[in-house]
Formats: sequence, C-alpha cells, structure tokens
Amino acid sequence: MALLPGATPVSSLALDVTRLRSTRGLIRICLTTTPKNFPACGNGALAVTRSVPATGHTVSFEGLPYGTYAMAVIHDENSNGKLDTFAGIPREGFGFSRNPTITFGPPSFNAAHFTLATDANAQQIMMRYML
Repeated sequence: MALLPGATPVSSLALDVTRLRSTRGLIRICLTTTPKNFPACGNGALAVTRSVPATGHTVSFEGLPYGTYAMAVIHDENSNGKLDTFAGIPREGFGFSRNPTITFGPPSFNAAHFTLATDANAQQIMMRYML
C-alpha cells in the first residue's frame, strides 16, 4: 500500500510474555519512546494493561510510528497497580525488552531499546522473579 505524501510510516508490534509463574492478576506493560518515561510510564500515552492468561501471552500494538522504543512489563499478581517490593527487592515478576542483564535496579532505556523500522515487529520478554 502506498503512503500518502507526508504520511508517517506505522508498524505493528507483537509482544510475547513468557515464564509467568501464575495466572493471578494482570500483566502491566509500559511501551515508550521517551527515556525519561522508562520504565514506569506514569501517564504515558502508550502504557497498556492486559489480563494474565496461564500460557503463551501475546499482546499486539498496532499503528505505532517507526522509531526507538523500550518496554517494561510487571506481573501485578495482586492487581494493586504497582510492583510490590520487600526491602527494595521485587516480590512480583518483571521483565524488559531485549531481556537485558539485571543488576541493581532497572536497566537504562538504552539497554532495553529496540527500533521499529518495518511494518511488522516482535519482542519476547521473559519474566523474572526475585522472591
């Protein structure tokens, strides 16, 4: 399909979330193009919430402008709208695009960023649990 002059190319993105430990609660997804809005998203326009099924979790995003993005995902098992912690250690699952190594605290936007530059893209995020 030809683009109209001045039209911004758009992409679709399929996210596959793996290694969830339970079917309880929600998957909370932060998809952003703004480093200062990562990983929390706050009131970001592209923050999305989905219910957690037991296996093979695919979430689709349509009409995303080409560009650089990063994603953070939490498994909000008690559906309280936040990542619960104990002494600063996450009690619920978390994951990031490109599955970067986690040391102390979340990765930087640069460690988790990926580029949408075609009409169809995919990311797989493996959930991690500390407690």
